[in-house]
Amino acid sequence: MRAVIQRVKKARVLVEGVEISRIERGLLVLLGVSKEDTEEDLAYLARKISNLRIFEDERGKMNLSVKDVKGEILLVSNFTLYGDCRKGNRPSFDKAAAPERAEKLYHSLGSKLQEEGFAVKYGRFGAMMEVELVNDGPVTLLLDSSRVF
Repeated sequence: MRAVIQRVKKARVLVEGVEISRIERGLLVLLGVSKEDTEEDLAYLARKISNLRIFEDERGKMNLSVKDVKGEILLVSNFTLYGDCRKGNRPSFDKAAAPERAEKLYHSLGSKLQEEGFAVKYGRFGAMMEVELVNDGPVTLLLDSSRVF
């Protein structure tokens, strides 16, 4: 699994011009699922997202997690995170999971984060979405459950 984590002041998702989700301070998580991903990958990402210390404390140091600041999480599926652009000019998505499997793991990650007490909002799986955000910092991090980066 791959995730782009963005610390945001606010974010929202629109589908066909209609807002379907909105958060205030917290994390926007763009999630890609690969063919090889397992429950272990899901647990790893949930743990990392929950505990990343990327919010500033009273001294201005990134020392607090989304849990510490009582932030929200907006989870948006994004299969293009598994786009391979090394050959040619059109990305290959051969490593991305099939939609049925990806959707199951996407919702499982959201459920796992909710079980940990987070307010989780969702994009609409498989839909063309507009994602708007006010990036705070900007702070943007990449996570990969295979630990390739």
